[in-house]
Amino acid sequence: MRKHWGALLSLVVAACASAPAAPPPPPTEARPFGPEVEVISTPVPLNPSDPKQEKIGNFVYAGGVQLTSNQTGQLHGLSDLKILPDGTLVAISDEGSLFKAKLKLDGHERLVGLDEATLESLKGPDGKGLEGKDESDAEGMAFMPSGDMLVSFERDDRIWRYPPANLPPVVATKPQTLFSFNEGMEALSPYPVAGADAYLVGSEEGDIWLCRLGGGCASAPALTPPGLEYGLTGIAAFDGPAIALLYRAYDPIRGSRAEVRFVREPLRAKPAPQIIDSFRIDGALTRDNFEGLAIVRNSKGGTRLYILSDDNFSATQRTLLMAFDWVPPK
Repeated sequence: MRKHWGALLSLVVAACASAPAAPPPPPTEARPFGPEVEVISTPVPLNPSDPKQEKIGNFVYAGGVQLTSNQTGQLHGLSDLKILPDGTLVAISDEGSLFKAKLKLDGHERLVGLDEATLESLKGPDGKGLEGKDESDAEGMAFMPSGDMLVSFERDDRIWRYPPANLPPVVATKPQTLFSFNEGMEALSPYPVAGADAYLVGSEEGDIWLCRLGGGCASAPALTPPGLEYGLTGIAAFDGPAIALLYRAYDPIRGSRAEVRFVREPLRAKPAPQIIDSFRIDGALTRDNFEGLAIVRNSKGGTRLYILSDDNFSATQRTLLMAFDWVPPK
């Protein structure tokens, strides 16, 4: 998660007295906390200026909510999510939290909220909760076919593998490269088409690697982002070798923007990987700092994606969970 927002806002404040002030510092709360927590789900439209808008290109809006809680100050900073086959949402935060809840859908399969929510600390190899920002800045998450959960961290750049049955984590393979401070391994996804132990790692600067639990990592072909200001924050494999990529951008004038791209055969060097489809969240659309991405099958067998925003523990931002169904172009 980029942390230059405060600096950018300070520059704008100096140039324009009417610009908003920098977000307040994150609240502190003792750990451990939870695990059961009440979550308030407030519906949000795709376009507040045009409530009738239900599509962006070939992507149909399938509902969205703003998530808040009156019981804890830790339901913030959610930086990645995955949806398990039973409809359980699992998310991590950049303060070292693990959030779980059941998706709540209406009779039309639209997202309307979350149920049965829990919130607890990610554990370290010693079985204790993570301490300090450098150790707890979790950004990417992947569930492997074995049931292992992978979590990537920034600042102290590493990937940990959490075995099933709530066992302590162990170190997992990561790319052998130096990441820019706070712009490390934002994106993770299993990549079963390359093997049961294969997974994709994406950095905020846009580099992607194919890694294996039993081996090393190999660089994937470079993919051009939507613009120089966009960083890669989410990745999800689907439909064989195809992947979805989530990019986000921010500046104090235009605010947060995001773009999702579907890419066919991303590991193929020649011909270059092909963008199958894409959509952008900008302008009048409901938007925030989107960092989490998950792909599932909807009840009709189609492709549904969920995106999740990281509110940076800021009173001026929101935790948004939004769903879209893809209608492939003919």
